Amino acid sequence: MKQGGHTMRPVIGVTLDSEQPAADGSAGYSRYPWYALRANYMDSLAQAGGLPMALPHDAALADAMLDHIDALVVTGGAFDVDPALYGGGALHETVVLKAGRTAAELALVRGALARDMPVLGICGGQQLLAVALGGSLIQHLPEEVPDGLRHEQPNPRHEAGHGIVITPDTLLHRIVGSGTMRINSAHHQAVRDPGTAQVSARAEDGVIEAIESASYRFCLGVQWHPEFLIDPGDLLVLAALVEAARA
Repeated sequence: MKQGGHTMRPVIGVTLDSEQPAADGSAGYSRYPWYALRANYMDSLAQAGGLPMALPHDAALADAMLDHIDALVVTGGAFDVDPALYGGGALHETVVLKAGRTAAELALVRGALARDMPVLGICGGQQLLAVALGGSLIQHLPEEVPDGLRHEQPNPRHEAGHGIVITPDTLLHRIVGSGTMRINSAHHQAVRDPGTAQVSARAEDGVIEAIESASYRFCLGVQWHPEFLIDPGDLLVLAALVEAARA
């Protein structure tokens, strides 16, 4: 575990989102390309006992960044993984790509798994984790599960959108100590095939909500946003990542 100052907190690397300025240069944080991340990602990881650190998008520096962290969190965002990376066929009209971000995060995930470093994928981060483990994605849920739940919930993200059922005898089940959770939902894609991972939770309509791999000491993906701390299990998930990072 890397240490700094008088702390004993493990360093949790957290991937950033990125945005381009508007065409007229008038909108957003800056008139130049910029990084962004909701504060509650960092705040909740600190509350769970970690020392969160932001990771920029540079695939060539992935190994160097991994040298300085004890665990990796891949965050979500309003974009999608390129289906070319999982044999998903042509781009659906709703798909939005951020090629530079995906390349950097994929390099970080693969590097972290090669080191058996604890990894937590959140929302789009779970989808990228599934792809890294040889899986595939549903490009647009409303078309493939037309009678399913509203996975892009209409109510605010700091409120629960629906429930999930957790698979018994999984890492997730051991962490939260419950067979169910109430979670928020902000995605139009989902894991179709978890690859070498296993499914550890599903929504009430059957959509995969969590995956994990027992081939690593801590490898977990969740389709919701535990950083909002809606369900008691959310903080337990983050604390479990931090504890694995201490080892």
